[in-house]
Amino acid sequence: QETNEIVAIKKFKDSEDRDDVRATTARELAVLRRLRQENIVELREAFRRRGKLHLVFEYVEKNMLQLLEELPNGVPPEKVRSYIYQLAKAIHWCHHNNIIHRDIKPENLLIGLDDVLKLCDFGFARNLSDGSNATYTEYVATR
Repeated sequence: QETNEIVAIKKFKDSEDRDDVRATTARELAVLRRLRQENIVELREAFRRRGKLHLVFEYVEKNMLQLLEELPNGVPPEKVRSYIYQLAKAIHWCHHNNIIHRDIKPENLLIGLDDVLKLCDFGFARNLSDGSNATYTEYVATR
């Protein structure tokens, strides 16, 4: 649907014919549909085209890494406090919904023009189980 609103689209390049890709994309989509909170990037729509999944998100102007590169003397302390508080709220909401993100890094912290922080990229996220059969690794790495 065309609304003339600027959005961000995440296109999964790998074919969904592979079981691991299908599982990862399904997991990320399910997590994003559950997590509605002001400090978590908003999933607007999901659709498939030519066998590939596309996720449509609200557009957020930059990420924390870009912000840090723009400010060689560092982020002002009052903004740091605000960003930490907003990140804590996002993480708390994830945990309240039994989700662990597992990939928090500057690139996955979006910063809007209004200084609202949004946690994004839930590709490594996992549901917390009741603990009986849970097996989690101690180390998660991204390329």
